[in-house]
Amino acid sequence: MRVVALEEHFSFPAHGIDPEVISRRGYRPRRAPASGPNVVELLAEIGERRLQSMDDAGITVQVLSLAGPGPDIVPGPDGIALARKINDHLAATIARHPDRFAGFAVLPTQSPDACAAELSRAVKELGFVGVMVNGTTEGRFLDHPSYDGLLAAAVELDVPIYIHPHLPPEPVRQAYYSGLEPGAGRVLESAGWGWHSETAIHLLRMVVAGTLDRHPRLRLVVGHMGEMLPVMLARIDAVFALDIEHLKRPISRAIRDQVWITTSGIFSQPPFLAALATFGIDRIMFSVDYPFAPDAKGRAFLDGVSLGAADIAKLTHGNADALLKLKVG
Repeated sequence: MRVVALEEHFSFPAHGIDPEVISRRGYRPRRAPASGPNVVELLAEIGERRLQSMDDAGITVQVLSLAGPGPDIVPGPDGIALARKINDHLAATIARHPDRFAGFAVLPTQSPDACAAELSRAVKELGFVGVMVNGTTEGRFLDHPSYDGLLAAAVELDVPIYIHPHLPPEPVRQAYYSGLEPGAGRVLESAGWGWHSETAIHLLRMVVAGTLDRHPRLRLVVGHMGEMLPVMLARIDAVFALDIEHLKRPISRAIRDQVWITTSGIFSQPPFLAALATFGIDRIMFSVDYPFAPDAKGRAFLDGVSLGAADIAKLTHGNADALLKLKVG
């Protein structure tokens, strides 16, 4: 069975970003496991070890995206040049295994005017299947008018934007996550909670700001089983009902019209069932979140899903193949 996983990450250690800039954006050292593989090592390897893990789990294709830090924290010409360098590196990597890897572009989001051009280059010249945007840039979400050109370009190129979490801006970190044991605070602000709530807010901002109404053919993807939105859609519609007369659709309708979700990093059945009930099988795509989550765990989850053959095919590859226009066979 063909299986596509589309929130799978790599790193670019030779990025040359000033360590002070990296620290100022909130990156903190991860605790290495006492035994077993180190995520930092796995991120940097896009070769035989990764392919073996994919083969062992029965994963046919990984859609690769950069794990930060990246050009979104680098202003001006340096950020633009870094985005091009990373995209070129990823394209060369994919070219060595074109039947196993595809790519999401990375963009210099501190230079919004340059984003559309780099996305166009990445799609038309490098063959990428979309773009991943990591959270906020200098406090700006994608509903900011400066990103309208990027959104229009994604529509014109017919590729989706994957909105991925990012570390919180410093004022948010201080207000919500300070005063805790360092390791616990780092996880709470990121994969333990903060990432998911911020990404849900990012998407909701794009709806209530009217961004999705202005770009009705824009297609978005969020991971982690919908970033908690499946269990909130009904309440969102109820409490916003009197305050969204400026919008063309109810919030849940706009989201279901234009958003796809992936299973990345969430491997239990209750969240999947909530996602299935609210988004429907045509909007859900399998992902692992490698190497932050192991391929084997993702596969074990997939093997435990109770769906008919046609719906399993949509989950494992059909929806991704259609959305990303992946080459099959």
